[in-house]
Amino acid sequence: MLSHERIWRAIDRLAEAHDLTPSGLAKRAGLDSTTFNKSKRFASDGRARWPSTESLSKIIEATGASLREFTNLVDGAGGNYTQSITSADAGLAEPSRPYHMALRDVPVVGMAQAGGGGFFDDAGFPAGQGWDQVQLPGADADNNTYALEITGDSMLPLYREGDVVIVSPTASVRKDDRVVAKTIDGEVMAKILKRKTATSIELSSINSDYEDRSFAITDIEWMARILWASQ
Repeated sequence: MLSHERIWRAIDRLAEAHDLTPSGLAKRAGLDSTTFNKSKRFASDGRARWPSTESLSKIIEATGASLREFTNLVDGAGGNYTQSITSADAGLAEPSRPYHMALRDVPVVGMAQAGGGGFFDDAGFPAGQGWDQVQLPGADADNNTYALEITGDSMLPLYREGDVVIVSPTASVRKDDRVVAKTIDGEVMAKILKRKTATSIELSSINSDYEDRSFAITDIEWMARILWASQ
C-alpha cells in the first residue's frame, strides 16, 4: 500500500544507494537542499506532507533509476540496490527479495577530448574510435546514449568536475532542459537551454559566475539532452 512513510523511506534509500544524504540527493536533482529534510515531512500542526511528483521525477532522473526501480523501493524490495532487507525494515509480512539495478555499458569520453573531433557524426551520435566504456545503471536507455565527463565549474553545484553525464541525441529538447552542445569550432559544453528560435540559441549556466551565451543556430553543430548524471 502506498503510504507517506514508505514514500519518504524510499527517498532515503535511494539517497543511501548513491552514497548521498537526502540533502545531497536534492541538490543533485537541482532542488533546494532542504526539500527532503526530516522537518519538511510534516507540517507544524502534525499533518503529513508528501513530496511532489515533480521532485520525485527529478530524483529518479538524476540517479538514473527507473520508475519501476523506485516503486520497488517504495514496496520495500530493497534497502539499497544490492542488499535485501528484512520484513521488519520493509513492513512486509515476508522477507523481501534482493533488488539489483540493471547495468549497461555506455561509451564515455571527456568533454575536452570530444571537442577534438572524430567522436561524433554531424547529428551528435557517437562515432569513430577511442571511446572508453563505463558501466552505469539505466538499462532502459536507447542504444545511442553515451557519457561525457564534465570539465569546468559552470554547472556547479549540479555537476562537478569529473562527474559523468548521460546524453541522448534522440531525446527531444525543450526549454529549461539540461543539454550538451557542440559548436562548429569544436567547443563542447554542458548548459541549460534558455531559449531557442529559428535563428539563435541561448544557453545558461547554473553557476552565477558565468554569463549566458548566445549562438547563431548555424554555429551549433549539434545539441543533445542530458538524461541524468552519475556522480
